[in-house]
Amino acid sequence: MFLEICKYTIPSLIIVLCVWIVMHHFYKNEHQKRMWELQRQSQKEISPIRLRAYERLALVIERTQPDHLLMEVNISEMTVLQLQQHLLRQIRLEFDHNMSQQIYMSAELWDKLIFARDEMAAFVNQMAVRLPEGSTSMDYAKVLLTAYHANGETPHEKAMAMLKAEVGKLI
Repeated sequence: MFLEICKYTIPSLIIVLCVWIVMHHFYKNEHQKRMWELQRQSQKEISPIRLRAYERLALVIERTQPDHLLMEVNISEMTVLQLQQHLLRQIRLEFDHNMSQQIYMSAELWDKLIFARDEMAAFVNQMAVRLPEGSTSMDYAKVLLTAYHANGETPHEKAMAMLKAEVGKLI
């Protein structure tokens, strides 16, 4: 009797085990296909958004350089202190306006952009302090532009290079 039960039970268990293994692999492969398809679909939707975020931050980098900042203001009608405050406000506003873009890029790139912002603000302050008594806003603007371009590779250039590299990986 025991032999009779074993004769039917063992082959049945082997068949059930084989079916389970095949089904497990099938479901695992189907799950991987679905995940890959979802990821592909997500990339189609997110990639254009990420590219626009990178474009916006490239503009932020350009807009917070002294050349651009000084073109946007009537320097002759301001004092050095007013110009300094205006430049610092513009730098802060550019970054504040684009703060949400950080979710689309690496933390390392965002840190580089924040470093460029902070360095530019420190540079604006530093150049204002170095001016001799009685300097005009035109003198300040000249000192800013001359010193900025004399420093070699600027934090803005480093941030832009890193941004381009990250976009290159995306494309």
